[in-house]
Amino acid sequence: MNLHSLFLSRTALAVLCGMALAIGVATTPAQADQWNKKTILTVNDTVQVKDTVLEPGQYVLKLLDSPSDRHIVQIFNKDQTHIINTVLAIPRERVYPTGKTEFTFWETPPGSVRALRTWFYPGDNYGQEFTYPKHLRQVAMLIPLALAPEPATEPMAANPEPTSSEPAAEPAAEPSAQPEAAAPEPAPAEQQPAEVAQNTPPTETPAQATPEQPAELPKTGSPYPAVGIAGVLLLGLAGLLRLRRMA
Repeated sequence: MNLHSLFLSRTALAVLCGMALAIGVATTPAQADQWNKKTILTVNDTVQVKDTVLEPGQYVLKLLDSPSDRHIVQIFNKDQTHIINTVLAIPRERVYPTGKTEFTFWETPPGSVRALRTWFYPGDNYGQEFTYPKHLRQVAMLIPLALAPEPATEPMAANPEPTSSEPAAEPAAEPSAQPEAAAPEPAPAEQQPAEVAQNTPPTETPAQATPEQPAELPKTGSPYPAVGIAGVLLLGLAGLLRLRRMA
């Protein structure tokens, strides 16, 4: 084998090794994403995942590298330099898988943030379900400063000056002193007739009529005691007569 063929064979081997390395590098992230279900979550409004509150921004969701439990979700920041929280989910099945990431939310009361319910990776029948938060965060209803009325900065003058450009009116001339007219004499008061006190005798009040006495007194006694006494006397008399006969 000459040097030229040897050089060509080594060049071809190096090219093949480089292609294999490039293919391996290209397929490794895809397999890693398929294994840990890496998903970028963009939050426009505040979202709550169980008891973890995510402010507007981008986050990365991944499954923990555990072959025994595939429902432990890790939440990272955008650059994956800091893990925000690790959340334990439960399995959730869907009938028709889609080719894109799918998120659903719980129905929350008005005035509270949205709560993430399910997360499905593209093409998977099984996904992650997050339980309803124990404590929902309330949405702060703040009035923008641009819409707030501006307070008055100019103090009110105690005696505002007239703004009209017309010249001020000249003060009226003071009236000359004149002798005061004599006050009219008061009219004599009319004489009221004198009232004469009269001695009026007191009126007699009619005597209250006494209630009439009933003609007959009501009968309150009962004849039964007298009948009983008479019976006892008769029994005693009968006993005396019987003793007398026996004697």
